[in-house]
Amino acid sequence: MVSRAETCRLKREWLASLADDLASLAAGGADILVVSSGAIALGRTILKLGARALKLEESQAAAAVGQIALAGAWSEELGRTGLTSGQILLTLGDTEERRRYLNARATISTLLRMKAVPVINENDTVATTEIRYGDNDRLAARVATMMGADLLVLLSDIDGLYTAPPARVPDARFIPVVERITPEIEAMAGAAASELSRGGMRTKLDAGKIANAAGAAMIVTSGARNNPLAAIERGERFTLFLPSSSPVRGYKSWIAGNLEPAGRLTVDAGAVGALLSGKSLLAAGVRLVSGDFSRGDTVAILAPDGAEVARGLVAYDAPDAVRIAGLRTAEIETVLGHEARSAMVHRDDLVVTRARSDERGGRMSHADGA
Repeated sequence: MVSRAETCRLKREWLASLADDLASLAAGGADILVVSSGAIALGRTILKLGARALKLEESQAAAAVGQIALAGAWSEELGRTGLTSGQILLTLGDTEERRRYLNARATISTLLRMKAVPVINENDTVATTEIRYGDNDRLAARVATMMGADLLVLLSDIDGLYTAPPARVPDARFIPVVERITPEIEAMAGAAASELSRGGMRTKLDAGKIANAAGAAMIVTSGARNNPLAAIERGERFTLFLPSSSPVRGYKSWIAGNLEPAGRLTVDAGAVGALLSGKSLLAAGVRLVSGDFSRGDTVAILAPDGAEVARGLVAYDAPDAVRIAGLRTAEIETVLGHEARSAMVHRDDLVVTRARSDERGGRMSHADGA
């Protein structure tokens, strides 16, 4: 919603048209959440910082100024349609740490019950490189899973997924529907399309994996036109990413949606088979431990070829996990000197992220998120 020429400016006509679309959806009974963007770019203009690269503290100052202007614009345009808006500022930690996740969800749920529209943005005034999302696509997907949304819409500078970036490959083929995001689908994504875009198609596919796994469909379409949501209803071009046929819910959706696992456990083929059949991960199946994690942290579980199979909450600190990797349960107590847990990651705290053999294949047919 912020355009770039020599400076960045708020596109008020476009924002007004989007507010009209949101009001129409709300009138039809839909609950609306908006993940917005542009606070730093807008603040940069207000503070006359020019187009130069900003230091961290300058970016955070620009965000502080831009967030007020952005929230005011949303409040004005949504208020014009009869809708009330509420601002929510999140960091990565607000959705990765369980208690903060539940607190954020409770606040957003209350706003929805009161028929207000939560307008959500990353809290760039305090987030640093190590604790930030870095793109609104994955933030929007995390919010969608947090709230149990049915549909995530990502508005982009491109109207959907192509077999290759169309700006570089003019004869790239448009893909209207993606049944599952496979490595082949991911290979079609390019890098971020512009300096102000931190995302690009790659982060949209990351967002799709998060949302689809939790049972939400995702649409990627152009946000360059006015009334972009009404354009979807008119049948203008978009790519639909279908939700998983066996979505994870509740507590496990929080585990599956963690973006930054604290560590990684590489396992053998036998352990992969056990995980895909719904069993816990035992220490005997672990071949390699990496990362500095503590008991209860989220870890990614990798197959021998490096592909992610599952995510879960690990039952051991990293040093102990290294010591017992490959051992049978009966051997663990002797090595650690105390009674051992039977599972490195228990099945109640584990979510399979790789499709089971009976799930549909990846066939294709015919950074604002709202």
